Amino acid sequence: MNSKQLCDLAIEALEDIKGIDIKVLDVVNKSSVTDIMIFASGKTSRQVKALANSVSDKAKKAGYPALGIEGDETSEWVLVDLGDVVVHIMQPAIREFYNLEKLWGEDSPSAT
Repeated sequence: MNSKQLCDLAIEALEDIKGIDIKVLDVVNKSSVTDIMIFASGKTSRQVKALANSVSDKAKKAGYPALGIEGDETSEWVLVDLGDVVVHIMQPAIREFYNLEKLWGEDSPSAT
């Protein structure tokens, strides 16, 4: 499965649980850690955790188990590491505070 297919799988998993404001950033020229970052919000900690579980479960069923899941204790911000695709799922206030889309978006400096 390539990065695009893994990205599509993650987006589908987020949409299944009604993820809010899903954004995809290609960071292949900005990061040596991953190729694609996906950002999504959940209204509550319960929804954030459910979104992360949905992504993890769907990837595992496709033969690509998550390399790691961080933040699911409090579920304000959960990161699901699928290797070439990293999924950030946050409650809206946390997402607005950290504003990772701006950090990694078009206006950010390229990795050297």
